[in-house]
Amino acid sequence: MRYPKPFRDLITHFSALPSVGPKMAERIVLYLFKQDSEKLTDFAESLESLGSLSFCTRCFHIAEGELCDICSDPKRDSKTVCVVEEPTDVIALERSGSFNGRYHVLGGTMRPGNSGDELRIPELLTRIRTEKIEEVILALNPTTEGDLTALYLKKRLIDAGIRVSRLARGLATGGDIEYADEATLASALKNRESLG
Repeated sequence: MRYPKPFRDLITHFSALPSVGPKMAERIVLYLFKQDSEKLTDFAESLESLGSLSFCTRCFHIAEGELCDICSDPKRDSKTVCVVEEPTDVIALERSGSFNGRYHVLGGTMRPGNSGDELRIPELLTRIRTEKIEEVILALNPTTEGDLTALYLKKRLIDAGIRVSRLARGLATGGDIEYADEATLASALKNRESLG
């Protein structure tokens, strides 16, 4: 069946999203098509408002202004920083309710044969110097790439005289932090292991 061009364009856009294939995209667009105009307008406005968001200039989490809500909260522990791969990891850890420090989003992990130049490691090292951070918790996914990145960061941070710990291995090897339940994340934070 041939759909009108706006319908096809939306299917193409939704198909480009992670884990959304053409069939799922078609179902999403059909679902949206059946909604009343008020819901569609609300959805469109929410989608358009993504353009006004940016990355926090301190930790690189999602922010509405210069700093995200976590970095601008004076009640957060500024001496402890939890290093994660992506903003979705911040959201998962915040859901656990067991961490009251600040974060640093690397923007990915190192890969074998890749120096990790695109990661926000220099910004982390600058924060450690300027913000007088005392502990860095490496909350990287328990994957080969996460382990490689943790090993690299451990060496750099211990050389800088920082206490470094890593989430306890309650997380399944090869799993993603963003999919772990709150109790597992809370336990992994509480029982974190010192790396030096």
